[in-house]
Amino acid sequence: MTHAAPDPHGTAGTSVSRALYDRARHVIPGGVSSPVRAFNAVGGTPRFIRSAAGAWLTDVDGREYVDLICSWGPMLLGHAHPEVQAAVTEAISRGTSYGAPTVPEVELAEEIVARTPVDRVRFVSSGTEAAMSSIRLARGYTGRDVVVKFAGCYHGHVDALLASAGSGLATFAVPGTPGVPESATALTLVLPYNDRAAVEAVFAEHGDRIACLVTEAAPGNMGVVPPEPGFNGFLAEICRRNGALFITDEVMTGFRAGKQGYWGIDGATEGWTPDLMIFGKVMGGGFPAAAFGGRADVMSHLAPEGPVYQAGTLSGNPIATTAGLATLRLATDEVYDHLTSAGDTIKAAVVESLAAAGVPHVVQSAGTMFSVFFTEGPVRDFADASRTDSAAYAAYFHAMLDAGVYLPPSAYEAWFLSAAHDDRAIQTILDALPAAAAAAAAAQSQTKETR
Repeated sequence: MTHAAPDPHGTAGTSVSRALYDRARHVIPGGVSSPVRAFNAVGGTPRFIRSAAGAWLTDVDGREYVDLICSWGPMLLGHAHPEVQAAVTEAISRGTSYGAPTVPEVELAEEIVARTPVDRVRFVSSGTEAAMSSIRLARGYTGRDVVVKFAGCYHGHVDALLASAGSGLATFAVPGTPGVPESATALTLVLPYNDRAAVEAVFAEHGDRIACLVTEAAPGNMGVVPPEPGFNGFLAEICRRNGALFITDEVMTGFRAGKQGYWGIDGATEGWTPDLMIFGKVMGGGFPAAAFGGRADVMSHLAPEGPVYQAGTLSGNPIATTAGLATLRLATDEVYDHLTSAGDTIKAAVVESLAAAGVPHVVQSAGTMFSVFFTEGPVRDFADASRTDSAAYAAYFHAMLDAGVYLPPSAYEAWFLSAAHDDRAIQTILDALPAAAAAAAAAQSQTKETR
């Protein structure tokens, strides 16, 4: 394993990645197929990955990194797990897409139903598609139009959900990005997360118009911001009282935060049950797959059984469902115990090193997911998360990268571990932390000097 000397711009030893990035920008907007990959939030050149195995990534320049992204969550077992690879290889030998029902999709649906409170599942190809479809189903089932969501919770790039809060607590949202017309967000209400009073106010004013409230079961897209005790149960109850559907998005947390997703950590103990759930990432085993599911009476409104239309050529793809099924069957209690133990070790070392360097920070978790905010805690909503010191994180990120640890290239993302993060991988992370903390401290000092 080779590492270059620390480089403040994060470009050391990336000559092939730089050349590929230049080529990519000529043919792909921003040179990437998803914005966070461009390193815009941290600076420097994005790494183009050649291969991955276990807990390690290897880039096109031959540099090796401990992976703390895990493909943004799906690689629960690590990269290129031999049993998942074998199942996929055998499935590919039978063909890659049929446009017809298959055995793996039935078996994967049964696995999801057995682990979660949903009665039925519909497969799609992405988390965005699952969120979009669940919103349509909620509107079709209730005969209502208004959707409630929380600032900082991300449910894919659905127009109606790429929304920013309006000028008042109970006013309708405005588009959160160019290209989304006002009409697309005109029926969306955006509230502060973990704010019961805001939820009560919105239901008091619009309750008979609200089709659904959608939330990440434990938000991970503004960094990890867990729900306060009883918050999800409160949401489920207020939806029930007002005839709205309660939708929990477990694209990130599903079968990742715990064996049953975050629902198994929170809902199973606190007694709340969602009407609809959105799944992705781990349930696809690293392939493009997602799903939404819920109560039988709600799901029966989907075509061909009911009037709400939804379809997809690659939905339930046999290769993706095979990979997902193999992953879930291999996700034993021992896997989650390892993730918890390794996570606890890393979180404690992160806290110790940042405290020693005098860097304000808070580490927050949702099951096996966690993230580091460079601000005083706690972080309970998007406004709190927005106070994180992005410049300090950028310095921290590049120090870790130079030491062979690949963190999320954004201060607002979760860190992910896998079952393949062994002693060598964990020690590599621990060894890198003190220098990274020092780099963050230096960045904060420089920021203070220039003010």
